Amino acid sequence: MTHTHSHATEQPSYGQAFALGISLNLFFVLIEAFYGWHANSLALLADAAHNLSDVAGLLLAWVAYGVAKLRPNVRHTYGWRKASILASFANAVFLLIAMGSLATEAISRFGEPGELNAETVMVVAGVGVIINAITAWLFMRGSRSDLNIRGAFLHMAADAFVSLVVVVSGAFALWLGWTQLDPVVSLVIAIVIVIATLSLFKQSLHMLFDGVPDSVDLNAIQNALLETPGVRALHDLHVWNLSTTETALTAHLTLEQVCQSDEILADVIHLLAVEFHIEHVTIQCESTQFTQDCQLNRLDSSHLKYVH
Repeated sequence: MTHTHSHATEQPSYGQAFALGISLNLFFVLIEAFYGWHANSLALLADAAHNLSDVAGLLLAWVAYGVAKLRPNVRHTYGWRKASILASFANAVFLLIAMGSLATEAISRFGEPGELNAETVMVVAGVGVIINAITAWLFMRGSRSDLNIRGAFLHMAADAFVSLVVVVSGAFALWLGWTQLDPVVSLVIAIVIVIATLSLFKQSLHMLFDGVPDSVDLNAIQNALLETPGVRALHDLHVWNLSTTETALTAHLTLEQVCQSDEILADVIHLLAVEFHIEHVTIQCESTQFTQDCQLNRLDSSHLKYVH
């Protein structure tokens, strides 16, 4: 039995981005809530509530980002990498709940939109566009490869969009007297953000249950491993996310000659790192006889059992 591991490369630091983003948005929440109440704007108050949930989401993502870097120990041999996945899931749930509350309140105001101080709404929401856009930009690069960072980015990008729409609704209220547009815009905002959040929710939930990452072609990995010289058969292959940035793989390989295991392992590790970007790898090398007696091989009745 042979095992080997290759550990992921160091990820860029986003500690300062989280600190700046949280500070900017917390300050803006206070301003937006104060002027939203004075201007009698549901859209502005809703945006403030949404921004407050995003401050909590950013804080949660920051904590998870830090916790995931803690070293493994005898009680948690994988460390706390999964914290980033939990944070992504929690952020998605927070957004969906917040938008459900916003939609309910917007519907209740359709009949009585009330008076609206459009000038104040436009100015405050305009400031929100700038702050949220800057914060989203801080996380834009990392959002392509880290679901936790993507959750933070989506929160901020959504807020920038919300604030922009609020500016537009304020303009219509000022120039055309369309105060009833305020709850309508709030409802539209809720629907758009829910649609955008569903992808984050589904991806993070998939990761929580150790699903095969969307970026991984399991059939391609199976075929590539079986085509490696010296590999006769394959069973008990598993691929899952250790965190929002790390993918792990385990597999049992039946070798034609067990004495060649070191050379074959080197080839397999290189293949998985270069072709599939999987660097946390555990391989069990087996002889044909051992594979026949392997309990996991007997239990593996799925499509993950292959023999040349």
